[in-house]
Amino acid sequence: MTTTAQRREEILQYIQTHQKGEVNYFAELYNVSEVTIRNDLNYLEKKGCVTRCYGGALLNNQFAFERPLIDKKQINCDVKAKLGEYAASLVQNGDKIILDSGSTTEQIAYHLNPKHNLIVMTNGINIAYHLANQDNIEVMVSGGVMRKNSYSVHGVGGEEFLAGFRFNKLFLGVDGFDKVAGITTPHQGEADINRKMVESAQTVIAVTDSSKFNRQSFCLIARPEQLNVLITDDGIPQDYVDQLTDMGVDVHIVDLLSNESQH
Repeated sequence: MTTTAQRREEILQYIQTHQKGEVNYFAELYNVSEVTIRNDLNYLEKKGCVTRCYGGALLNNQFAFERPLIDKKQINCDVKAKLGEYAASLVQNGDKIILDSGSTTEQIAYHLNPKHNLIVMTNGINIAYHLANQDNIEVMVSGGVMRKNSYSVHGVGGEEFLAGFRFNKLFLGVDGFDKVAGITTPHQGEADINRKMVESAQTVIAVTDSSKFNRQSFCLIARPEQLNVLITDDGIPQDYVDQLTDMGVDVHIVDLLSNESQH
């Protein structure tokens, strides 16, 4: 017997794959009433995942859906590599930094080798693995439970561990970035540890390709005004640049050909 939560998750997965779903199809598939399916779709609409339409629901493409890390690495990979290389250039010898989990922040780790006397805290097992054998870097890993699809670690233990340190810089990955709501993620545990990272860092640097703008999920990480620096590509909407600059955020737009940035 499928639980309500399982059914709703499967319905959402179907709509993600097919872009839409119909009430009568789901009612027959799960052998439940159409009223039950309408309640499921209403729930998903309130979460922001879908938009109701006559007879069913459509996928809300403005919603920041979570993808496995292996899939994220295939999306805008060349852009992420350039952003990661540029972000790494902001790291100074002797810095104590946090690298959030994610495919873009992983690219930062690939460019830290020339630096000396670094301390890197991360909640990304893949990032820690890459840095493990570099003599110039001391690696710290936050504690907790590993999420298998993202190789990220979250939990109260990691949050408490972070609270005992102060770092120069946090490089924060992004699932969704809305100029009003700020940076959001679909997973509550990720959001909780990311907020502790923000509290532990002197400088908060968000690193994201421009596909993440105008998207939001339901777990808040940081308001726009909590950022010190944003690193992105030239696909960022101009109204985002203007509003963030007015808030005091230093917006770095990386030239993907030269790997330099404009402010």
